[in-house]
Amino acid sequence: MVSWEYPPLVYGGLARHVHALSTALARFGHDVVVLTQHDDSGVGTSAAALTDERCDGVRVVRVRQDPPHLPIDDLLAWTMGLDHALTRGALTALGDWRPDVVHAHDWLVAHTAANLQAAYGCPLVATVHATEAGRWQGWLPAPLNRAIHTVEWWLTWSADRVVVCSDAMAAEVATLFAVPEQQVEVIANGVDADTWSVPPHLAESAADQWRDGGPLLVYSGRLEYEKGVLTVLAALRRIRRRHPGTRLVVAGRGGQEEALRARVKELRLGRAVRFTGWLDDDELTSLVAGADVALVPSSYEPFGLVALEAAAAGTVVVAADVGGLAEVVDHETTGLLVDPEDPTAWVEAVCRVLADADLRAGLEKEARLTVERDFRWAEVADRTLAAYRRAGLSTTSRRPRPSFEIAEGNQLFGARGG
Repeated sequence: MVSWEYPPLVYGGLARHVHALSTALARFGHDVVVLTQHDDSGVGTSAAALTDERCDGVRVVRVRQDPPHLPIDDLLAWTMGLDHALTRGALTALGDWRPDVVHAHDWLVAHTAANLQAAYGCPLVATVHATEAGRWQGWLPAPLNRAIHTVEWWLTWSADRVVVCSDAMAAEVATLFAVPEQQVEVIANGVDADTWSVPPHLAESAADQWRDGGPLLVYSGRLEYEKGVLTVLAALRRIRRRHPGTRLVVAGRGGQEEALRARVKELRLGRAVRFTGWLDDDELTSLVAGADVALVPSSYEPFGLVALEAAAAGTVVVAADVGGLAEVVDHETTGLLVDPEDPTAWVEAVCRVLADADLRAGLEKEARLTVERDFRWAEVADRTLAAYRRAGLSTTSRRPRPSFEIAEGNQLFGARGG
């Protein structure tokens, strides 16, 4: 497994996905190595540049970026530095150990994965967790976006199998990269329902820390534009008129945090919104379990792991009717789906859940049952193993690549705006 993030370095759902999949494969008796980076920059420290340890049954090889002083805001240079270090780390640490398959998670590790595929002569499987064009609603507005898109294209065409988490993502990959349908595996993410089963007293205690005398709403995830938190802020004042004291807790970090804080101030919602920053696992699960409603307002969402996690915690989910979320949330059965760009629709959906205890109880029950039945990590691991086997069968017949060009400012698919 090659991944740029892995616990304790967690930026988003990718790290949790790779950890859960790796440990599930290890429980099946497979020898799993995760190749990733250290959880610090390495600047000003004498700690080893490479560590090799076993954690949760998985061998984890961590490296420091090469060279260590490149900032992440110089993203392409940062990524190249990381990929050089990852490649050297694998070839140094693994010695005579040889993988049967290399599994790359997203474009940031594409060069490492391709190098190891060549070095070991084994199949390459690539999971596309999201695409650059998707994040920009079908546009590639700047040279950096177009550069990332070309690396994604190259990775999907270097891979013997491409794994995606939803039918929506399968269609997106087919549209953007012309990957043949028979090369794509749709394998939904999983969730550990037991991890999200919080004792009632802990959930209530967590909620009491944040309540303002009324209902508690929670958003958990990265603070980026496509995550849609601005739409929820636009709806919050009207929700509070109908349910006084409603408070929104925003748990996470990201590049849009300052902009979101500024918008809260503009809307005079300072008392109604709280930013928690990064929460550890116990704090986050307790907060989500204690909330009255979990909001997933993304304008772009390949899957929507946070929706599954909230369902596993027994909290009603109101989510955007987009991408993989529309496959994870069964409208009116396991949650409510809403137009991602319509604040009025968010007002009506949230207020409906808050006002109807029977609806809330029914949605919570069905969502939890669905998670336990359909989204187990053991099933995800089993389907991934099948994809590995099929990848091995396809290595003798490399398919030709199509011609590939990007015009500046090119709109690649169905964008709603510029």
